[in-house]
Amino acid sequence: MSDLSETLSAAYGFDAPSLELGHAIDEGAPLGSLPVRLPLKMLNRHGLIAGATGTGKTRTLQVLAEECSRNGIPVFVSDVKGDLSGMAIAAEAGPKLVERMQKVGREFKPESFPTELFSLTGEKGAQLRATVSSFGPILLGKVLDLTDTQQSILSLVFKYADDKELPLLDFKDLRETLNHLTSDEGKKELKASYGGISPASVGVLFRKMVELEQQGADRFFGEPELDPADMMRLAPDGRGMINILTLSDVQEKPRLYSTFLMWMLGRLYYDLPEVGDLDKPKLVFFFDEAHQLFDDASSALVEYIEQVARLIRSKGIGVFFVTQTPKDVDEDVLAQLGNRIQHAVRVLTPKEARNLKATASTFPPSSHYDVAESLKSLGIGEALVSLLTPKGAPNEVAVTQIVAPTSSMAPLDPNDYDQRVASSAMSAKYRVPIDRHSAHEILQQKLADAKVAERERELEKREQELREREERAKKKPAGRTRMSTTERITGNVLNQAARSVTSYVLRELMGVLGGRRR
Repeated sequence: MSDLSETLSAAYGFDAPSLELGHAIDEGAPLGSLPVRLPLKMLNRHGLIAGATGTGKTRTLQVLAEECSRNGIPVFVSDVKGDLSGMAIAAEAGPKLVERMQKVGREFKPESFPTELFSLTGEKGAQLRATVSSFGPILLGKVLDLTDTQQSILSLVFKYADDKELPLLDFKDLRETLNHLTSDEGKKELKASYGGISPASVGVLFRKMVELEQQGADRFFGEPELDPADMMRLAPDGRGMINILTLSDVQEKPRLYSTFLMWMLGRLYYDLPEVGDLDKPKLVFFFDEAHQLFDDASSALVEYIEQVARLIRSKGIGVFFVTQTPKDVDEDVLAQLGNRIQHAVRVLTPKEARNLKATASTFPPSSHYDVAESLKSLGIGEALVSLLTPKGAPNEVAVTQIVAPTSSMAPLDPNDYDQRVASSAMSAKYRVPIDRHSAHEILQQKLADAKVAERERELEKREQELREREERAKKKPAGRTRMSTTERITGNVLNQAARSVTSYVLRELMGVLGGRRR
């Protein structure tokens, strides 16, 4: 036995319950004699599956999911390309698969697995939904592609809704809250307790929301919201359920589905109780196309991801990020990923050469391998592996032939797919949306109540004016206050006669007085 064989046998020859990933490649020993194992209790220390396109990342993910299911561990996988649905049926024992398994000293036994199909649109599986409130301003800001200023305004809106007990369940609730905060009354409330917000920034939020709605993405905001317990079910035979989120219907919205996957992890983190280190995790979560999550991510989002990755293991959850290169994952998050499975790195450009050097530096030192050279020479289905020991220490690096999946590597037939979705208990549970009393209805009622109050004030004002007029009328002298036409004519005649008599008397009097003077 070569020194490498002795080293690998010592490294991976433990007796702890484990899953078998593949077999180490050493010219000095038969391929099947050096199994590479990952202890079940170390699955919640997270991991990274990386490699260039076409090198076998998805099949490695499939093998890990199958092994978890066999060991009674539920799995959640994101299926970007739409070909993991085939895990529901057994693979066909073709010559290549049989030969590949024989090389590692194993018999190929086709096997199907218990699966549940989910979808963000409801078209490809049970409808997954999240409420706007539980999604939160940080993740929603990522989906809407907001600037830091716009993000702060969105955070203020969420704070206002929490303080005023306005449930934000769907986009109607968020839109109604924004409308209220731009009204005269809302502006006064904000200025008094929170500070003002820019109308221009609010306008941008509205436009971003409209763009998202036009893409159909608003369909997964609402209720009934996903229950984490539905992700952690076991099949009647004790195997873990493999929950597959099909993303083929939202492939053009990577920012959307990657953020939704992060929401799912956050929901598990906040909802599940602390359990410490278990003999095996409650759930293993595979996050495919992980680079989409970190592209243009704000510092707040990266901090949030790092916190969840660091602490969720104590909730009994393991997370594997799947991407092309370790550089796609933020360094603080990468530091939390103890299990490393690196497929071939293609070096065709100076940038790829730099990436190779950076990737090699993330592996433990090896006295048997030139890590950088090994990464360039790996074939399809081979990987450079460094897994944790049962004690949690980094294990010896091993060039590994990954075993072949025993379930189908092709997607389900469309008719079979649709039939499984139609008969699913999860589809029935989440199919019908619920629109309960929330911010939209509360603020609409508040607006209606304000209009009623305004009308009541107007009626009261008019009634008051009538009462005042009646009071003034009561204070006037009794009797008639206006003369009839006959009275006015008679009065005029008498007045004229009186004036004539007076004039005559004065003339006569003046005449008498004048005669006396003469």
